[in-house]
Amino acid sequence: MLDNSEASHPIYPAYTFFASPTYFAWVKTTAAIIHRLRSVRGFEGSPFCVLTLLAKLVNCPAPGQKLYFLLNHPIRFVSITAPVVSIEDVASKYALITLDDGSGATVVAKITRVAAEIASSVECPSNTTVDNVNVRVNLGTFDVEVDGQILDIGMIVKAKCTINEWKGVKQLDLVKIKVIRDTSEEIKEWEEAARWKREVLDKPWVLDDKQLAEMEKKDRDQRQNQLDQLKKAEEKKRMYLAKKRERQQKRKDYEEKWEGRRRKEEVMMNAGALI
Repeated sequence: MLDNSEASHPIYPAYTFFASPTYFAWVKTTAAIIHRLRSVRGFEGSPFCVLTLLAKLVNCPAPGQKLYFLLNHPIRFVSITAPVVSIEDVASKYALITLDDGSGATVVAKITRVAAEIASSVECPSNTTVDNVNVRVNLGTFDVEVDGQILDIGMIVKAKCTINEWKGVKQLDLVKIKVIRDTSEEIKEWEEAARWKREVLDKPWVLDDKQLAEMEKKDRDQRQNQLDQLKKAEEKKRMYLAKKRERQQKRKDYEEKWEGRRRKEEVMMNAGALI
C-alpha cells in the first residue's frame, strides 16, 4: 500500500500546481482511492484566481473547488466508471447515486436539484445542476433520467465529479454523467483508470530544482505585476477623486458667486422699489 502521508511526500508550493498532471485533469480513479484522498491545511481550496481561464480551456469547473491530495498530487476532479448499486431521493433536494466499482469501497455521487421556478425557465436545460440529468417524481415513483433514459440499478455509468465530504466521509458532487452501453468502452475506461494509477498516482509528483526556481520566479513576477496593477488602479482612482473634488469645488464656488450676485441685485432692486 502506498504511503499517503504528508511527511513522506511534501506538498509543493501552490504556484506550482498548474504543472501537475492531476490538477486540471479528470483523474480516472476508483472509489477506494477517492476515500484515501486527504486534505492538507492551507490547501483547502484552489488558490488561483488567475487559473480560471486555464480551467475553462481544459473543460473543467473553475478554480474554487475543494482540493485533496494523493501522495503529493493535487486533485480536484475525478472520473469514475462503475455500476449503480442504489438510487435515493433525499428531502426532495438531492438524488444520491451509489457506485461500486469492485475496488473494495463504494462512493456516493450527489445530484443537486434546482428550484421548480428555475427548472421551468427556457434557459435551464434540466431540473438539476447536471445538464443531461432530470429527476422525475410521480405518485409512488422516483426516477433519475440520464439523456432521457431512466437510470436503473446495475447500469454502468461514467461519472465526472468534484470531491466533497459528508460527515467525514468522501462524497462526490456530480458534474457530468454518461451511461456506458458497450462492454468494450467499459473495459477501456477501467484500463485507463489502471493506467492512471500505475503511471501517475502510484508515484509522487517530482519537480527538479530548476523547475521550482523558474516557477518561483514566475510567481514572484506575477505577484509584483499584480501589485503594480493595483497601485496603478489606486493612483487612477485617487486622481479621479481629486478631479471630482476639484469640479465639485469649482461648481460650489460658481454657485456661491452666482448667489452673491443674485443677492446684490435683489438688494438694489428692493432699494429702487422704495423710492
